[in-house]
Amino acid sequence: MITMTEIARLTGVSQPTVSRVLSGNQAVHPDIRERVLACAREHDFQPNVMAQSLVGSKTHLIGVVLTDISNSFFADLVKYLEREAGKSGYSLILFNTNYDPELEKRSLDVVRRYRVDGLIAVPVNEASAGWSAMIRRLDIPTVVITKKAEGMESVYVAHDEAGAQVGAHLRQEGFEEYIFLGNTEDMKYQGFAEALRKCDPDYDRHLTIISSKKEEEIREALERYYSRSRKRTGIFAYNDRRAVQMLGILQRMGVEVPGQAGLVGFDNTYMCEFLYPRLSSVAQPNEEMAAIAVRRLLYKIGHPEDERTEDHALRAKLVKRDSSTL
Repeated sequence: MITMTEIARLTGVSQPTVSRVLSGNQAVHPDIRERVLACAREHDFQPNVMAQSLVGSKTHLIGVVLTDISNSFFADLVKYLEREAGKSGYSLILFNTNYDPELEKRSLDVVRRYRVDGLIAVPVNEASAGWSAMIRRLDIPTVVITKKAEGMESVYVAHDEAGAQVGAHLRQEGFEEYIFLGNTEDMKYQGFAEALRKCDPDYDRHLTIISSKKEEEIREALERYYSRSRKRTGIFAYNDRRAVQMLGILQRMGVEVPGQAGLVGFDNTYMCEFLYPRLSSVAQPNEEMAAIAVRRLLYKIGHPEDERTEDHALRAKLVKRDSSTL
């Protein structure tokens, strides 16, 4: 690959002049600029963005750190982030932490070495002191996406309000007992439980929590549950992957969906339409979240003196399908 020194030799100008031309400096004679650009095009010159970053130039790179790229929700989100960033000439460097804080730390170390202009991140634990300290050490503009992080620019869906939509829906469909598949610290659960409480002060007597992700343990919990209950049960899984897992277990157990059990997932991924029965799920506005996150990050990159942070809480929408409606 040709270098700026070789372009200078081929065009008969100095290397600093070549550098000025290729960095977009207009204070060069038009004839010289065109000669340099023609040579660069002919030899497919590619700038060394790492070298440029060492002398203070922008790399036009955005680091994106996600928790689980195998989840199609995040794959969809990255598609929109990449499209929005590309409108302003930015490219993405993608990292997957698999919900592992140590892998998250290593990813952020690589982000720092690449000298990216900014970071869009889904933290493993946005409330931890370790996460906040790592971001402070990075000292680059950062936007948190899909979660709310105190004191940081955040673009997310109000998960408690989304969970409340699910709770209200399952109540309206006439379910008498409830199961939540997930962690009770999740705001989705808290909104779900609050919606049930508004209809029944003793809701907790009718609500079962299954926190395991392991199929065998989920099946054992369901078998224990159905050994004592024959009532119609509304089930809310914290994401579509777990909802699909739950649907498969219920079908193998011979539990009719939605007759005996109504099922709702979260993220409204593409698979929801292709299951039988089709899966009800909470849709997040991925395209809007991505657009806001990129625009806010680019603003922060261009205005480092503006230290204000904003919360962008967007509203999710429950998409009702066959798995929860008769």
